[in-house]
Amino acid sequence: MAKKQKFPHLLQSKWTATQTTMGWRHFQVVNRRNQGQWVFAEMVSSCDPTVRFWINASQLKDQNMWEAGWKTLEEIGNCGN
Repeated sequence: MAKKQKFPHLLQSKWTATQTTMGWRHFQVVNRRNQGQWVFAEMVSSCDPTVRFWINASQLKDQNMWEAGWKTLEEIGNCGN
């Protein structure tokens, strides 16, 4: 029996950072990489495609850092910014 893939819907998913990240809040996952037990997501800013970084996909589950989908500041509670 095949192992269940971690984060099966990760690619092309959209995320909002609760704090500005490299100057932006809205990101999309454009690539994924499996390294042993870890899954990494390559995030690209929706407003500036030159802004990109890799993140451990498990961090996307932390609602203090990330919200699924693209949210407005009001929707994420302004988070002090």
